[in-house]
Amino acid sequence: MRTLLTGGSGMVGRNLQDTAPTSVWAPTSKELNLLSFSSVASALKDYKPDLIIHAAGRVGGIAANMAAPYEFLFENLEMGKNLIAAAREHSPPKFLNFSSSCVYPRLAVNPLKEESILTGELEPTNEGYALAKLSVMRLGEFAAKSSGLNFKSLIPCNLYGCHDHFDPIKSHLLPSIMMKVHKAKLNGDKTIEIWGTGNVRREFMFATDLAQLTWECVKLFDQLPLCMNIGLGHDFSILEYYQTAARVLGFEGEFVFDTTKPEGMKQKLVDNTRMRNLGLRAKTSLENGIKQTFDFYLSTLES
Repeated sequence: MRTLLTGGSGMVGRNLQDTAPTSVWAPTSKELNLLSFSSVASALKDYKPDLIIHAAGRVGGIAANMAAPYEFLFENLEMGKNLIAAAREHSPPKFLNFSSSCVYPRLAVNPLKEESILTGELEPTNEGYALAKLSVMRLGEFAAKSSGLNFKSLIPCNLYGCHDHFDPIKSHLLPSIMMKVHKAKLNGDKTIEIWGTGNVRREFMFATDLAQLTWECVKLFDQLPLCMNIGLGHDFSILEYYQTAARVLGFEGEFVFDTTKPEGMKQKLVDNTRMRNLGLRAKTSLENGIKQTFDFYLSTLES
């Protein structure tokens, strides 16, 4: 199977390549400009992929999304639109699109069910990004009805793992927690401060599990629904993430809470019924995932 993977340099893309059952073509942005329809159309005409996995996108935290909503909406929509339009023209392949849990209404009931998409107002802080992800999902579904494009979307929960960012500014929650615990241990600190109460709950999947589940979805492609959550089916409190990281990294101090600081939504958990009905499960425990992620971080210091 000839597979085109976009976003190959990101955390999801690199884990997909690490676990790929066959070789994939994962062009850089210089090799394939997803913002140019002519570039995308030419690449698909020449390469003739049997499968497109679209994992590319402009991503960022709350501050970045609020500062540049136009760019987040325009660029993410343009990338998906160009790929879908070009795919319809050239022997339509299978198209597996990565969406985001931010497509869910901000007041949707947890666990978040696929049926609740487009039933309410989006979270304002990342509305541009969410609108782009929603539009690409719908555009692909409309293309599936009007052409031979076999289009499906996966909606992952939050992720962490190998190839993640370990920079204090760019880090996701779990790498950030690991770095705080690691630094506290090195400095001999007796306490670590947690913003808020530590009681809010989040769902984080090990990125290698997502990659392996994705390749399982490729095998089951024709059985997939138009969109499907990829998640654990359970979550942990922020305090539990800190406590697990402390056990793995060997920090024996205590945690203190600054309840004057914001802590966000009380819960964000996706419903994984559809994937479970296909026999799909994530395999990596939180403790093992943190250990593998931290070992990867240490390996980057040695290289």
